[in-house]
Amino acid sequence: MTLDVAAVARLVQATIVGRSTAPNRPIDDVISVELFSVVAHTDFVSLVLINEAELRVLVREQHGRLDVLRGAVLVTTTPQIGADNVQRLVETAGLTVLFCASPNLDHIRDQIGLSLATDRAAEARLVTTGTKVLTQVARRGGVSAVVMELAHRLNGWVVLLDKNGQVITSAGAGALHLDDAVAVALHRVVRVQHPGLQVHPIGEAEQLRAFLVVASRSGTTSRTRDLAAQSAALIDLLLRTHDHTATERLGREVMMESLLTGATGAPARLLRRWGVRDDSMTGFMLSSRTKSVDLERLVLRWLDEMGAVHAFTTERDRIVGLIHDDLVDELITRVDMFTADAQKPLRCGIGSSVAPDALKSSVQEAGEAHDVALKDNRSTVRYETLPSVQYVLKALDAEAISRITRILDGLRDPDGTPGALMETLRVFLGENGSWGVSARRLNVHRHTLTSRIAQIESLTDLSMDSPDDRAVAWLALRALAIHGAGAD
Repeated sequence: MTLDVAAVARLVQATIVGRSTAPNRPIDDVISVELFSVVAHTDFVSLVLINEAELRVLVREQHGRLDVLRGAVLVTTTPQIGADNVQRLVETAGLTVLFCASPNLDHIRDQIGLSLATDRAAEARLVTTGTKVLTQVARRGGVSAVVMELAHRLNGWVVLLDKNGQVITSAGAGALHLDDAVAVALHRVVRVQHPGLQVHPIGEAEQLRAFLVVASRSGTTSRTRDLAAQSAALIDLLLRTHDHTATERLGREVMMESLLTGATGAPARLLRRWGVRDDSMTGFMLSSRTKSVDLERLVLRWLDEMGAVHAFTTERDRIVGLIHDDLVDELITRVDMFTADAQKPLRCGIGSSVAPDALKSSVQEAGEAHDVALKDNRSTVRYETLPSVQYVLKALDAEAISRITRILDGLRDPDGTPGALMETLRVFLGENGSWGVSARRLNVHRHTLTSRIAQIESLTDLSMDSPDDRAVAWLALRALAIHGAGAD
């Protein structure tokens, strides 16, 4: 926490006299009275050391330096004689003074100096840690994610405006303070309802791109300024490096529409012009459960790293695209790893490998698989895994379905509804037996998950180490979902 006037008073066992300076004003320095000349930062206050004799002269003679010193907090020893009279003179002069119990000003200076140094070191560590996290967030989620993380770090709100004052994105309670943000960014002469706002330009002069407006509940501190400045630099870099033009995005949309609706032979010719000479490709659909992930930027980076063409477009909140068959497994791995590492769930559906003339059907399959991924809370689902389960279940009569689902009866709650154990089994199987991902999805400790799986195995007589038993358990869960016998 930033060192303020009240904290210093507690540190040096001082009495605060005069209220021209708020006790919660943060401290920026401690300096001798002969060296003090001007208030350096209006958001901060300087502590000015002054001995008792100098203070008496100052307040009795109404010294000319009083106006400047009213913007600081004086620190002195408690007068041995006439303390009450000195304090009345201080209040009359409009000063704020800390009268310290210690008679040694040098000792007081050392105490405050050490505390300030410790405070600055802590602030520096917080800024360093915050900058690292903001950089990681920028790589994963782009501009929106940086704005959200900054608001969280500042315990406040953030608004990002374009150079004309139009809102790009906001976080925290930023949406409630748009008028204030626009007013301070564009220097409009209006009364700002939320004081203490900071404005950080994105870009310079004729290359000005945007304004980052921030407010912290803890007030204006050096950490607020430093983190906001770092975020502004990151956003500037993101906008310059990853600001894909409307022309490029439109080009991708037109190409994808042509590929998915073209006449016989046309898709293959278009793909060749796009540098793709594969005899087949696979459709995919990707979405995020949180708006903090910039899906378009994420997919662009992945495709660049995999050496694949940008064969995708954005439909509402989803990415619809095509990928080389031999890169499908890598795409699935990236989706699973991102979901596990960033703990920001992605949902991906994968279609079948098809010839260029049948790309639309693969994309439709990807959409169906994506819907299953959403419903079952799974990071990735291949369409080719769905027909086999549906085919088997459709071939079974009601009695056979009842026998299959009866395997899971022991996992129900006493009232007959699916319980925590059934949900645990569904998540565990949906995440392909990944202990770490499943535990995070269920928001339980890994030991708790291990205990639950042991209970499930005991109640169902199935082993999660057996592929056959896992298949039976999944078939039973799908039967419950499809036939409505206690659906998940």
